[in-house]
Amino acid sequence: MKLWKKVAVSLVLVLPLVGLAACGQSDDQTVKVGIMSNDKEIWQDIQKRLKKQDVNIKLVEFTDYNTPNQALLDGDVDLNSFQHHDFLDNWNKKHDAKLTAIGNTYIGPIRAYSDRLKSLQDLKQGDEVSVPNDATNEGRALELLEQQGLIKVKDVATPTVRDITENKLNLKFTELDAAQTARSLKDVAAAVVNNDIAAAAKLDPKDAIAVEKLSKASHPWINIIVAKAAKDKSNKTYQKIVKAYQTDRTAALLKKYYKGSTVPAWDTKY
Repeated sequence: MKLWKKVAVSLVLVLPLVGLAACGQSDDQTVKVGIMSNDKEIWQDIQKRLKKQDVNIKLVEFTDYNTPNQALLDGDVDLNSFQHHDFLDNWNKKHDAKLTAIGNTYIGPIRAYSDRLKSLQDLKQGDEVSVPNDATNEGRALELLEQQGLIKVKDVATPTVRDITENKLNLKFTELDAAQTARSLKDVAAAVVNNDIAAAAKLDPKDAIAVEKLSKASHPWINIIVAKAAKDKSNKTYQKIVKAYQTDRTAALLKKYYKGSTVPAWDTKY
């Protein structure tokens, strides 16, 4: 009887450990991915597809550009998917970090919108224009306005409103967090809005009054899936996630949810 008691006690002690080990094995295949809310439907579809491959994705939603990279650096998420190459490069420099792109997703031209105007050419003296205030997207916004012949800016890597050298209409520029640009439309003559922010705000790309031109110079604006370090490029689970994203199925979803405003960028040479 004493022997059986010992066996029973041993089983009681061992079984919880076995259960914990099993949970640990499951957790190894759970990947937290930080995304912008407007990409939720696309990533939910990828989530379902990867479930069949025993890869569990937990989506962590963000509503602005300020926190997803810090969350990745802090280990609160394992990957994120919200930014383009140039944004990542600038963020790494500013924070002395080495976050690493592991796969391209799409490219979305930046656009100008207005509740009042049919064209940027309808802007008048002293009109107010809102632009994103982060280094790379503010530069893109100003370059769009320069393409339209409204201003001239210095030939610098990341121009800001302080680099405007010519402004014949004396336009007033309001620098806002990118997430706020769409909301500013009721207060300004025009707003330059990032593609994903426009989608989240339900702005129809067909209503845009100006669209950024894509070319070989657009490579820095290709959006990416990002990991914490270069070594993560060889992570097999992360590779499955990139592969699942870079499919015809995802391309169709991008067309559906972004109403044709984005271009899949994993096979496109910019």
